[in-house]
Amino acid sequence: MCAKRDRQEVAVPQLSVEEIILFRRKLSAWYRRHARVLPWRTTVEPYSTWLSEIMLQQTRVNAVIDHFNRFLKDFPTMLALALADEDAVLAAWSGLGYYRRARMLHRAAKFVVEEHEGELPSTAAELRRLPGIGEYTSSAIASIAFGECIAVVDGNVERVLLRIAGRPEDKSAAGRALITQQAQALVPARKPGDHNQAMMELGATVCLPRGPLCVVCPVYELCQTRGEHVTAPRKKLLSRLIRYGLVLRMRRGEQQVLLCRRAKTESLMPNMYELAPLEDAPEGEEPTLRLRHSITSTNYYVEVFTFPSETFSGDGLTWMRTSALHRLPLTGLARKILERTNVMPPALNLLEKESK
Repeated sequence: MCAKRDRQEVAVPQLSVEEIILFRRKLSAWYRRHARVLPWRTTVEPYSTWLSEIMLQQTRVNAVIDHFNRFLKDFPTMLALALADEDAVLAAWSGLGYYRRARMLHRAAKFVVEEHEGELPSTAAELRRLPGIGEYTSSAIASIAFGECIAVVDGNVERVLLRIAGRPEDKSAAGRALITQQAQALVPARKPGDHNQAMMELGATVCLPRGPLCVVCPVYELCQTRGEHVTAPRKKLLSRLIRYGLVLRMRRGEQQVLLCRRAKTESLMPNMYELAPLEDAPEGEEPTLRLRHSITSTNYYVEVFTFPSETFSGDGLTWMRTSALHRLPLTGLARKILERTNVMPPALNLLEKESK
């Protein structure tokens, strides 16, 4: 953490030293009043901070909240996570997508237990040596959990800073470096983690990509654009139709469902369980369920057909008890289908049931 006596305030483009101090004061006051109540903010603990930052990568906050609570219940400590089977980790992650994050989280936990006696390193430079932790995540953990005076720059922070400075987006290395320099100059020596979270909160809730809420922005007076903004148009998503078979049976008084495990060599969601894929729709049959599911740059339009167990066959299929589905590494789409068809309870209901 940088001490005040060792730090000399410097101006950045479009902001004087006095304006930087005013910016911090206004942002801090706004954050104290308006920060969202999130489970990983209730206590500053390195393990939960790390977990939340990994989960929040490319994932909406609302989607993360329930998964975060359930994951912590299953793996409350670094040691518990390190000792867990990978399938159990993937099962707890199911529904969040980008499953490589879960695998890297698991690998990192093992590394921390073996090489750091179960304690996360406290600096961004050391954290970047762990699997799955890059520049953004290391800075976030180091500043929030350990008080390191380092800027955190994600898409929300970059948008705020570009609008404050009145500059267009510049994806070059020089443009990125200028954003990082500006962000670093704004970080205070005292409570840098709170400042970084406030910057991200401002971008996520006020300085929106489309229709920023400038009238309630705490730093409106210091902003060069003040509502006059340019946001790059969204890329059009690709569309694809896929079909699955839902096959159920009863054995020894228990319901079972037929699943397929994706190959370990698959580039997308390797080794995860999904429903039996279909090449074509059964002739004359209407889907049991239709839904849309988005992954990265593709909208999947999904049709699910129900089959009697005695009429369905295929290679690489396995019967699984529906009572054990919550412990399997299911793809997010498989989980969504099984919940929508009432084959398995929603994850939130299961968590509430287990906590009673």
